[in-house]
Amino acid sequence: MPQITVDYSAPLDRRGFALALHPLVVETVDTTIDACKTRFREIEELVVGDGSTDDVIVHVEIALLFGRTDEVKARLSKAVLDLLPTYLKATEGVRLSVEVRDLESSYRKR
Repeated sequence: MPQITVDYSAPLDRRGFALALHPLVVETVDTTIDACKTRFREIEELVVGDGSTDDVIVHVEIALLFGRTDEVKARLSKAVLDLLPTYLKATEGVRLSVEVRDLESSYRKR
């Protein structure tokens, strides 16, 4: 925990983003740096709206153990949105989104 997934079709400095993101998560939700795990999934194809533009996306999902308030989650979402453009190689036509959610009660780790 936290489990972080980044879906992206925009050119992104993945390692740089993860290394900047982890301390931000630690500071915001009171966890440890070793607990942060980020995986990246490149989107090969996507269609936005009617498909008339060549928009690209970056969507970050952060799943946390239950117990963080909605205010903490919202603060983290905003901070991640503010951080993302620094690690994009182009920002024109890029749609950014972040979701911070609770892990399901079935979550286990070893």
